[in-house]
Amino acid sequence: MTKPLVAIPADFRVIDGAGWHCVVDQYVNATLTVAGAMPVLVPALETGADIDAVLDRVDGVVISGSPSNVHPSLYGKEAKDSDGPFDLARDATSLPLIRRAIERAIPLLAICRGIQELNVALGGTLASEIQDIPGNWDHRKPPTADRDLAYAIRQPVEVREGSCIARYLGTSGPISVNSLHRQAISDLAPRLQAEALAEDGTVEAVSVIDAKGFAAGVQWHPEYWANADAPSRALFEAFGAAVRDYAAARTTVTA
Repeated sequence: MTKPLVAIPADFRVIDGAGWHCVVDQYVNATLTVAGAMPVLVPALETGADIDAVLDRVDGVVISGSPSNVHPSLYGKEAKDSDGPFDLARDATSLPLIRRAIERAIPLLAICRGIQELNVALGGTLASEIQDIPGNWDHRKPPTADRDLAYAIRQPVEVREGSCIARYLGTSGPISVNSLHRQAISDLAPRLQAEALAEDGTVEAVSVIDAKGFAAGVQWHPEYWANADAPSRALFEAFGAAVRDYAAARTTVTA
């Protein structure tokens, strides 16, 4: 059986003087092996992106994490150097892709930077350097070159009973996650509802209130342990099931 296609917007990076459109492999691998879909990378374009041309051909969208941050001008704040690094090409591609995927009821899973993009795309704002806020945890990635250690599952979050995320995970209440970030949701977008919170009140998962299909975001990194950790796997499997349902419905309509 032909695998459904899942779009993953790329970052734009300059490496050795050349521009690259790239996605970290852990998102590609989890989409392929656990969600059971074929990843398709979407180039990061500041201008000229045909979003509907992409969405006409795919059955789901994953918005990945990234070292870059959403530019503050997109949520009404002045940018400081400390808010970076930025990726204006990704912003210009990813935010309209998110909005159109939701409008078209195409399954959407947003991760780390992705949940922040989802919030901004729907009218919310972000807070920077949240570890400096009194009472907050330090959610930043540990300073180690060992990626398994950096992405270790180490932080409890409380999943709201009856939420979409609880249904996808198959559980509510406390779970342990690997949440690694220095920015977070500040003002929640009107169309989003918080579905999981860290002990310090940081929003760790959301869903789109009026979505007609799977449309959710998590601040943690389920993709990294999707083959080993039960909640991480459950989330990608639920997304994969939604993608296959969408693909099947689209095939039926086309036929």
